[in-house]
Amino acid sequence: MQLYSTKNPQLTADLKEAVFRGLPPDNGLYMPTEIPVLPASFFRELSRLSLADIGFHVCRTLFQGYIPERDLRTIIEKAIDFPAPLVQLDEQKYILELFHGPSLAFKDFGARFMAQLMSYFNRGEDQELTILVATSGDTGGAVAAGFHQTPGIRVVILYPRGKVSPLQEKQLTTLGHNITALEIEGTFDDCQAIVKQAFLDAELRNRFRLSSANSINISRLIPQSFYYFEAYKQVADKTKPVVFCIPSGNFGNLTAGLLAYKMGLPVHHFI
Repeated sequence: MQLYSTKNPQLTADLKEAVFRGLPPDNGLYMPTEIPVLPASFFRELSRLSLADIGFHVCRTLFQGYIPERDLRTIIEKAIDFPAPLVQLDEQKYILELFHGPSLAFKDFGARFMAQLMSYFNRGEDQELTILVATSGDTGGAVAAGFHQTPGIRVVILYPRGKVSPLQEKQLTTLGHNITALEIEGTFDDCQAIVKQAFLDAELRNRFRLSSANSINISRLIPQSFYYFEAYKQVADKTKPVVFCIPSGNFGNLTAGLLAYKMGLPVHHFI
């Protein structure tokens, strides 16, 4: 699997490099050079597939043999071990519950998948990998839970003083072991700026083997596409056009939905 920088399509990387780097050298974002469509057999069998099965088929199609199938299934099953039920509100409206993971946030999908993928790629490395992440609450809790006690990986979380809830702060600061939380005097943007500056410093990045766990990392984005297929699977009436209404922040969720659409999910519209 090859990925390119959104700032310079000629600047490419394989999946392992893109996951570990987080950002391309030109400060763009990594996206797949090719987005293959899932086979028709996947959609015929969709109603019988578990959420982990869906994730496996999506990644197998997208990664194109980059990770052996047995290893890929293990990664998915360890990461996506909780449900995403679709609750019907009325004849035409549903809501997808994404709070059944360990940190009670939808970001558990991306954080847990990323942790398993990085752990897989990091096997046999002598130097510890350091994950540097900025958070305003949800991301840090999900990353802390996802990476807790992962061998060979240290996590450093930056969060703004007074800007996270008491529960979120406990999620960040009480796990210990390989999780370090640093309270920053400033805003979330200040925390994010520190992270981005660190990644643009080649000497610092190489010295500590820095990687990011924010939504800019492609391994956070890909697993968020899984639950669009899961939602479609659970919709009772598939004869009507499917429209997804998405809460938006930095449009990571929307981008994941568009990835699912490009891979063949029959979506009529995104709001």
